[in-house]
Amino acid sequence: MAVVVVESPAKAKTINKYLGPGYTVLASFGHVRDLPAKDGSVDTDHDFEMTWEVAAESRKHVRAIAEALKDANDLILAADPDREGEAISWHLTEALAKSRALKKDTPVKRVVFNAITKTAVSEAMKNPRQVDMELVRAYLARRALDYLVGFNLSPVLWRKLPGSKSAGRVQSVCLRLIVEREMEIEAFRAREYWSVGAALTTPRGQEFNARLVSLGGKRLDKFDLPTSESAEIAVEAIRKRDLFVQSVEAKPANRNPAAPFMTSTLQQEASRKFGMGAKQCMSAAQRLYEAGHITYMRTDGIDMAPEAVMATRDEIRRRYGADYVPASPRMYKNKAKNAQEAHECIRPTDMGAAADALRLTDTDQRRLYDLIWKRTIACQMEAARMERTTVDTASRDGQVVLRATGQVVLFDGFLKVYEEGRDEDGDEDGARLPQLAEGDALKKGDVTPEQHFTQPPPRYTEATLVKKMEELGIGRPSTYASIVSTIQDRGYVRKEKNRLLPEDKGRLVTIFLTNYFRKYLEYDFTADLEEQLDDVSAGSRDYKEVLSRFWEDFSAAIAETADLRITEVLEKIDEVLAPHLYPPREDGTDPRLCPKCGVGRLNLKTARSGGAFIGCNNYPECRYTRPLGVTDEAEAELAGDGRLLGHDNGDPITLRTGRFGPYVQRGEASEEVPKPPRASLPKGWEIDAMDLERALMLLNLPRPVGPHPEDGEPVEAGIGRYGPYVKHGRVYANLPEVDEVFTIGMNRAVEVLAQKAARGGRGAAAAPLRELGAHPDGGPVSVMAGRYGPYVKWGKVNATLPKGTEPETVTLDEALELIAAKATKAGKGRKSAAAPKAATGAAKAKAGTKTKATASKKPAAATAAGKTRKKAESPAKERKTGTAGG
Repeated sequence: MAVVVVESPAKAKTINKYLGPGYTVLASFGHVRDLPAKDGSVDTDHDFEMTWEVAAESRKHVRAIAEALKDANDLILAADPDREGEAISWHLTEALAKSRALKKDTPVKRVVFNAITKTAVSEAMKNPRQVDMELVRAYLARRALDYLVGFNLSPVLWRKLPGSKSAGRVQSVCLRLIVEREMEIEAFRAREYWSVGAALTTPRGQEFNARLVSLGGKRLDKFDLPTSESAEIAVEAIRKRDLFVQSVEAKPANRNPAAPFMTSTLQQEASRKFGMGAKQCMSAAQRLYEAGHITYMRTDGIDMAPEAVMATRDEIRRRYGADYVPASPRMYKNKAKNAQEAHECIRPTDMGAAADALRLTDTDQRRLYDLIWKRTIACQMEAARMERTTVDTASRDGQVVLRATGQVVLFDGFLKVYEEGRDEDGDEDGARLPQLAEGDALKKGDVTPEQHFTQPPPRYTEATLVKKMEELGIGRPSTYASIVSTIQDRGYVRKEKNRLLPEDKGRLVTIFLTNYFRKYLEYDFTADLEEQLDDVSAGSRDYKEVLSRFWEDFSAAIAETADLRITEVLEKIDEVLAPHLYPPREDGTDPRLCPKCGVGRLNLKTARSGGAFIGCNNYPECRYTRPLGVTDEAEAELAGDGRLLGHDNGDPITLRTGRFGPYVQRGEASEEVPKPPRASLPKGWEIDAMDLERALMLLNLPRPVGPHPEDGEPVEAGIGRYGPYVKHGRVYANLPEVDEVFTIGMNRAVEVLAQKAARGGRGAAAAPLRELGAHPDGGPVSVMAGRYGPYVKWGKVNATLPKGTEPETVTLDEALELIAAKATKAGKGRKSAAAPKAATGAAKAKAGTKTKATASKKPAAATAAGKTRKKAESPAKERKTGTAGG
């Protein structure tokens, strides 16, 4: 019998279908070892020797594999076909050998397949190989570099820039892109320009539009009409002249389909079409791959296997006819410099199976599969054939020329199935133009000037950020998603309307690093280091040589910051960020002059609790402060002691601004009342409209509505974490508008509460946000919405999602890990009433069936499940590691 090890239970389940009874398929649940989060895990004094440790959550999985090996003849490592998969295979072999679970005479084989299909798995089993140590060494180099940067640079940040969380080899470079783009936007000054258009009519009464391209015999450039006056002159010049068709030019044009997907282009297109984040996209792709629906999803390759090309062409012919199949197959050549990353493109494993045929229940998986199927089909289809027409109309004296453009699709080709999305709206040719002939006289309709302003460069979306990283050679397919997620999880960047904006702490970190570690944030340096690591993968460079050269300069740069004082750092950052922190005032006064005392000057300061703020240097005489992000004069006035709105029962009622925006406060903080009553301004409430009456309305919430007519229990209306609500007992029902909180009566409240109960409020089983699938020991695993945030649920075991993990992106594997950890923490050794009884991993292994690593642990006891869920693990552990995922 042979033990086959893969990364996840989902992958194990699919593979097990294709293997006979002589195999036991187990899951390692990802990496089983890592560098301990302590000094010396990479020993720079002893040839970069690395100390590995089996992670606490991985020990049970390693034990299950070791137990199964007692009765096995072979160990087959079937992790993913990339650097990380090779590293998992190597780590597992080392861990089993160290624990003496792997006998010296037990054959260890490595198999790889680009798709989890019966054919691919069977073929891989016939052609095993050894673990590729060149790929392993490339992994070791990357992991050591990430450790050396994170573990040495992050503490410098904590000491010199309080409130910072971490720095990373690629993470910090990616953050720099976003911060510099924001600074470009802030420095941008819009420039006005005008254009002129005219509605024209042909001799046959057909209308079309044309734009002015030449005036006074001179071709117009973009800024040649800078004002409304110049535009009006152009308008009059057109109105005074008769126009005729000067020329008609029709040109044929072909449009070819885009290449099939690789990792970066899939992430970009999923973002454009569905607004999916990189992590969300890769999570859905991972599940599709593990279910055997698509090929491996981390690749720089765009070529297709010959049999896949032929199957695609056959499917096109079957569905759309022979006209849509080109005479010869389309060949796409890989651009990746590193052949180790260039697997086959991302495509369906069965081209005959469209999305509706698979009946996928998960929305993300269904949409992503449909996207991949259509792109793959389209990439082998005939080109679209167009006719582009340009018509110039002019006055007889040649003083004005207007142009109209149009495009007609003669044959839709691949456009019948799929059209690639765009990051930004571009100029498009118009639709079909009416039939025109040279010399035709034209009638003029409205002639209209239109004002325009130049636009600043757009903020990055996750799609355009990944595209930029790819262009610069920063990161690799396996790291794009984690890098983009990390900078958001650290609070350095936030997402608004699908655009990435830097938080102030992200700006501070970037300015600090670009001033004191500039070399390591250079795009060329990071890209060159990636190429060196690719050389290690190819076996053409020694990884310890790469580490040695990097550490020699990097350690010196770290040492140079030892004597750096926090005041020096703040002064430097204050100087660089001055245009952002102190924008010009409308009245022309010094933007650094304190608005409260009128004497002191504003400077960047750090708080004892971490973080930074703007404060007056006339302290303690003046205690004016404001958050970094507040530059508006109206909001700046609210900083510090705020604006007095009036008094109520002798208490001052003030309007202030803080870390989370404007709020009203009753009284002042004191020893007796360290936290006076406060209430945030609801969304849509303007600062200028706040007065004493409105402030007291907020401070007096929740507002009693009255006793419920059925049981006499009080009904209240208020504003909570999720917006305005009405409450009766333990039932909360949302209200559509904030203002209704202050006006709702009992009849309306009873109606809203009844609607909530009918939908499934408290007292009825809450509907899950998502169904993730079945637990290996039976029973569904779901993502639920909770009062304290989303959580995963299995039976009576509830596990809170870690901070930064979105309910839409969590996978079944991640959920199983959280549930297992919760169960272990809540009740070690106790049997659970929460779910069906599980057989142990050893018993299943002896029976020659698939064993799930989680089966060796029982879920939490029912008594523990009723306890309040603990918060996700503190960032303290994260800070200790100092690593940044990239």
